[in-house]
Amino acid sequence: MFVLAELIRSMALLVSLVFNILYFVLVIRILLSWVNPDPYNEIVQMIYRVSDPVLAPFRRLPLQMGGVDLSPIVAFIVLSVLRNFIVNVLYQLARSIG
Repeated sequence: MFVLAELIRSMALLVSLVFNILYFVLVIRILLSWVNPDPYNEIVQMIYRVSDPVLAPFRRLPLQMGGVDLSPIVAFIVLSVLRNFIVNVLYQLARSIG
């Protein structure tokens, strides 16, 4: 049972790492929106490919205020809640097993 508990703890760390990478990509996406990046740059395209699926559901909501898109802020909040929920559930599961 110890091995299974450690595997679940490792999954919790991996999930946390994935969310941290998403936060980082979203911050870069926000910074890119302030400048005029080359849309044909491979790094810019990769950042858009990673961040678009995360931001798409929030862009459907009326989150525009004075020309400012607030969807990344809502995305940060939702991602933070999801991260805390998933990581805490995995840690509690690991604790109950091991």
